[in-house]
Amino acid sequence: MSYPWDGIISEEEQAAYKAVGFGRSSGIGKRPALLVIDVQYRTVGSRPMPMAEAIKEYPTSCGDVAWAAVHKIKLLVDLFRSRGWPVMYPHVAPKFGFDTGRLSDKVPSIMGIPAKGYEFVAEIAPVEGDILLPKKHPSAFFGTPLASYLINAQADTVVVTGCSTSGCVRGSVVDAFAFNFRTFVPQDAVYDRSPTSHAVNLFDMAAKYADVGTTEDLLGKLSAI
Repeated sequence: MSYPWDGIISEEEQAAYKAVGFGRSSGIGKRPALLVIDVQYRTVGSRPMPMAEAIKEYPTSCGDVAWAAVHKIKLLVDLFRSRGWPVMYPHVAPKFGFDTGRLSDKVPSIMGIPAKGYEFVAEIAPVEGDILLPKKHPSAFFGTPLASYLINAQADTVVVTGCSTSGCVRGSVVDAFAFNFRTFVPQDAVYDRSPTSHAVNLFDMAAKYADVGTTEDLLGKLSAI
């Protein structure tokens, strides 16, 4: 299997991680839950576009790589719903004047996104029975009842998809690991505005916090449950 970090993380560095014992698989449990993080028009744009064009519409858009991931996420959403497994949507809610803070300091453009940008992408929008989790910070766990919902669902595995690989996805993966959930990141169902940051963060998550593979690989594992 090829990985996004091939050719970016040197073979020498990868060998050093393997020598320590990083990167072992945690496997998939019996009761997975799916997180669809921040897959809103503000991160994908109204249609597939190159990054340089996409940010003219929404400064926070990740361009056409986001739409490629949406198609993979839909495969997972469809499978989870068909099995009656939890599908959860941690998402950034529309911003108001009282939402200023460190996020607006770092990313001031997020304060001016129009309402349409906060809508869920239609192809994978929530349906009745899905769980909505508005959040203010990167991790889907911080300041939300996500852990409580996962426990109530008797989930033992968290599949993390969405945006961005280096930000909200990574933050959520680290916290899922800290809560002792098995964690899987489908590398083609997460996206980032920086290909390098996407690759490096996937490498680090695979080494320390999660299993990383393709959506196709994950679908095979899930179908076997």
